[in-house]
Amino acid sequence: MRRSLPQITCRVSDTLIARGHHGLIVTAPESATGPAETAEAMEVEVGALVHSEVFLLGDEPILLLVSAAHRVDPDRTGARLEGTLIPAPPHLVMRYTGQLPGSVAPIGHPANLPTWVDSRLSGHRELWAAGGSPGTVFRTSYTELLRITAGLSLDLD
Repeated sequence: MRRSLPQITCRVSDTLIARGHHGLIVTAPESATGPAETAEAMEVEVGALVHSEVFLLGDEPILLLVSAAHRVDPDRTGARLEGTLIPAPPHLVMRYTGQLPGSVAPIGHPANLPTWVDSRLSGHRELWAAGGSPGTVFRTSYTELLRITAGLSLDLD
């Protein structure tokens, strides 16, 4: 039996297609409850999973696409971006992306967010990013992720 995807995931797929990606979004295995389990189920390294994290840079929302093997240091990253960086609370994540925290896709939001992509993701041939709803993911590459998000590379060491 074919399971239909949620409307938000269909919007992410449509956005992917409009930006030259194949648009295929798959459902991760149900056993994948966290980054380690997801990576194991997808047969990739944890570092190849892309976390989409919404922050406020001053008063403006931004999107950081980060390797699941790393964490954002708001002080250091804020200094690189020349401002104060704080994680957006869940209600603002929903407002700016239309997606649940923890399932935010890099694209498919009501408005494009300024986006920076963790340069450490470039070390993986294949990346997997959230599809906009729980348990959905799509395959991409570092170069393609930069292109489809109009993102800028950022060293988050």
